[in-house]
Amino acid sequence: MFLKYKPSATRRAVVGWSVGGVMSTTVPRPGMAEAATRKFSLRATAGRRRLVPEPHPDTAAWCYNGKIPGPEIRIRQGDRLQVEVTNDLAEETTVHWHGIRLPNAMDGVPHLTQAPIAPGDRFVYEFDAVDAGTFWYHPHQRSFEQVGRGLYGPLIIEEANPPWVDRDVIWVLDDWRLAEDASISDDFGNAHDLSHAGRLGNTVTINGRVPEIFEVASGERIRLRLINAANARIFALDFGDHTPRIIALDGQPVTPHNPSDGLVVLGPAMRVDVILDCNGEPSARSQLVDRAYRGNDFRVLDFTYAETALREATPDWPIALPASPIAEPDLSSAQRHEVTFTGGMMGMMVEREMGLEPNGGMMGGGMMGMMHDGRGIWFVNGKAAQGHVLDPFLTPKRDASHILELTNATAFDHPIHLHGHSFRVISRNGAPTPHREWQDTVLMAPRERVEIAFVADNPGDWMFHCHILEHQAAGMMGLIRVA
Repeated sequence: MFLKYKPSATRRAVVGWSVGGVMSTTVPRPGMAEAATRKFSLRATAGRRRLVPEPHPDTAAWCYNGKIPGPEIRIRQGDRLQVEVTNDLAEETTVHWHGIRLPNAMDGVPHLTQAPIAPGDRFVYEFDAVDAGTFWYHPHQRSFEQVGRGLYGPLIIEEANPPWVDRDVIWVLDDWRLAEDASISDDFGNAHDLSHAGRLGNTVTINGRVPEIFEVASGERIRLRLINAANARIFALDFGDHTPRIIALDGQPVTPHNPSDGLVVLGPAMRVDVILDCNGEPSARSQLVDRAYRGNDFRVLDFTYAETALREATPDWPIALPASPIAEPDLSSAQRHEVTFTGGMMGMMVEREMGLEPNGGMMGGGMMGMMHDGRGIWFVNGKAAQGHVLDPFLTPKRDASHILELTNATAFDHPIHLHGHSFRVISRNGAPTPHREWQDTVLMAPRERVEIAFVADNPGDWMFHCHILEHQAAGMMGLIRVA
């Protein structure tokens, strides 16, 4: 029996099937290939999928091509991608290609970069795959519900010469708020979720199913691509007896390293590629545990080893990825910009603690406090977004380097996402980051200050928002215009 939702409940409640054979590819060492136009089609529609095991029924959900997650789109770096999207939903939709540096007109933001795709209509997205890495796609139209009902899928852009592994495996992580009959709770956008931590569910899935085991073999090396498609849940994965090495963050290469505190952390929308060397003995078993929420640790699945080893020891092949063709920001000449995120429950208290002039948020007891401009719950530089058509809060000079000084003056975590660009995370609370990682979504803890740097070399109007989708819907979104 899985848990009936309570606002404070965050445990995954049911376990089911193996994820060993899902979205898994045995990878030969590739050769160079000529660039090509690769064509795909996606159809957004209502359907039924089995998220939890029998005797529970299937779940009514929204799908791409009848699947949750949607079909894997996999192309090579340098290819041109063409995707025809048909909308069979009863409402408008779009598709945003998360983390991709693409032309603004292809970014999938309704009323800003395109008209929404009406029911029965279609739209063709087309762009070049300039960066290799792990990305994903999802709607940007009422995303707090459309993503929450199952509309998302993986987009993999392969390197010309990726590291040699035995398997390339995708895990799309999600959580769902399910009732006892396995139906999705329809309380999307309720006041508690909007003003607190977002829509936390009670059932965690990997690749659209509640997992029980992941089958591996002694001596096997796996490239595990983790994608967090949840509306609001943060994952902090403890691989137990295994020591994953991180090789990419948000699709972009990073110096291979072990995760901090032994936990692989993914905020909503973030991706992490790890090299997982399976060094257990034949027939061994070990657990993968999520430790993101204090007092709510839960077992995600068991790693189960085959009776026969693949090889005597894990291989010593190189794992570093080639750099992406991203312009390096010049920190010595970069223009600085302050961006402050405020609001939410207990927001004014945190702002006062940090020495800021309170401009919005709610205080204890669930009572609505002062709201800047008379509307909104969350704010970017004092303004709450309503819809996607906004005046820019920042107009960085094109082709110049910029540093954004981000301050999270709230009581909640926020994964902050910039469209159309990748940025370096250069400091946290004044301390330089050890890896100066490229990302497109940076997870900020309450009261944390983070500096990111980038070259504004992609013209257009770009969203800059929290990817806890309820926070975005309740105002934590701004517009950066690169002209």
